[in-house]
Amino acid sequence: MPSHRKSSSERAHLDAFIVTGDDPGLRDQRDLMERPFFSLSKSRRTKPILYKARDVEVQVYAVPEHGMATIWDADVLIWAASQIVEAENNGCRTSRFFRFTPYQLLTAIGRARGATEYRLLKSALTRLQSTVVATTIRHGEHWRRQQFSWINEWEEMITRSGRIEGMEFVLPEWFYRGVVDRSLVLTIDPAYFRLTGGIERWLYRIARKHAGHQPQGWSFEIPHLYAKSGSLARVSDFALDMRRIAVRQPLPGYTLRLERVNGTEFLHILPLAFSTAPVEKPVDAHVISGAWPVNPHVISGAPDTGYQAHEFRKIPDYMLRVRALNLSNLKESNLVVVRPVENSTNVPRSSAKNGERDGGK
Repeated sequence: MPSHRKSSSERAHLDAFIVTGDDPGLRDQRDLMERPFFSLSKSRRTKPILYKARDVEVQVYAVPEHGMATIWDADVLIWAASQIVEAENNGCRTSRFFRFTPYQLLTAIGRARGATEYRLLKSALTRLQSTVVATTIRHGEHWRRQQFSWINEWEEMITRSGRIEGMEFVLPEWFYRGVVDRSLVLTIDPAYFRLTGGIERWLYRIARKHAGHQPQGWSFEIPHLYAKSGSLARVSDFALDMRRIAVRQPLPGYTLRLERVNGTEFLHILPLAFSTAPVEKPVDAHVISGAWPVNPHVISGAPDTGYQAHEFRKIPDYMLRVRALNLSNLKESNLVVVRPVENSTNVPRSSAKNGERDGGK
């Protein structure tokens, strides 16, 4: 590591937060959980995310050379948030300037520690630094847009023999303040890191933020979920993904049910035993079709890709049941309750038709 720093480096003006070897409970930042900030694909994305709901805007831009930061890259931010909260809980001072070893980070997020993983970590840090975010979230009394990158700068410390001894990075002020403010942080299940699909990881964060531990869960219109995801897929393909995931039930601590109300398709997210305990579910190769004919309650005999439909089958009853309305813990919600169809009870729902309608803890 060089013995001197350029005066332009933020690290010259910040005290280092030296990460210990402790394994803290995992925390995620609420704003990142409910709005589209990351690419959901491992393939290089350069098309920007442009999201707006009422007075909230999120714009994410990538450079062609590196592509947009992915939801797997966001593991670095989850780890950083967890370290900050744990340190402050223990009365320690924290800083945006992190000093740590790659071994600490990779171990905490459930990855191997070989040469390939170190190389992938450096690629993730590069994407986090090169991705530019502009948002009006948390703008306070006066409207304003803040622009930043997920990491302001980073550096690795290498011996003459080529061995990596440590790393440093500086977090943006916007993210750091959102973590220090405990009301903007939620615990997450360590099983999150075992989710392999980008859409599944994103959906878990949505579930944890909105359904939380509410006994009655939360419901979203499929088009609203699509807008919140920032996905590059077509709406119809996105809906297929939701149906396939609802059959597989891969989310730790949550169960998913599809329902149709007055012709509108909803995904209902329910806490499993009112906790976020890990849940292991077998994968069912039969997936719900996107064909939806006159009778929408059909299930496809298509292969596990889910992109074609052949023989129609009735949807299992468990996917159609809806529980009673729960209005607890909805202080942040601009709730609109959709009138249910006959013989169906209601649950909190979010719709994109009149802006963003979010809630839950």
